[in-house]
Amino acid sequence: MSDLKDQILNNVTGDMDMIKKLANKIPGFKGYIESNARRDSDKLVRDLLFKRFRELEGQVSSLQSDLGNAGEIDYIDDLEKSAIKLRTFADRVRTAKRGYAGLFDAVKVKTDDLDRLLAYDNAMLELVDQVKAAIDNVQASIGSDGLPAAVRNLESVSRQCVETFDRREEVISGAAGV
Repeated sequence: MSDLKDQILNNVTGDMDMIKKLANKIPGFKGYIESNARRDSDKLVRDLLFKRFRELEGQVSSLQSDLGNAGEIDYIDDLEKSAIKLRTFADRVRTAKRGYAGLFDAVKVKTDDLDRLLAYDNAMLELVDQVKAAIDNVQASIGSDGLPAAVRNLESVSRQCVETFDRREEVISGAAGV
């Protein structure tokens, strides 16, 4: 997770133009630029999360077709619930607050808060693997007695994604640890 954070920060700060590099030499301005880089990094992580979860949502939609073809129509609505949760999660991640506080804003977001937010968003990337495993389990369970449990598990993991995002606001306000 630290490697991803460093890589993203390097990409963001590496793209600074010459004027920003000169401005880094102005006392206090370097911290402002670094904070903006952290905010940009958080946005990059959230964009990645959005993309991955929309792909997963597409896989769930494909599973609905597979279930229909296999005659397992009783579970199509349950999978739609999971798809909706994944879509909701992805959309909320994409439009989430950046923890932004500009140079002259009255409320300043501290570097530690931004780091904690970036770490939280990085941790949400682990949800991708959990959802993917649940989707694969449903796919493998089509036509077996394990299908109901696999569908319930996917719905549970999808709900966990939304609940995890709900706790992100606590991280922004500094009320929760990572």
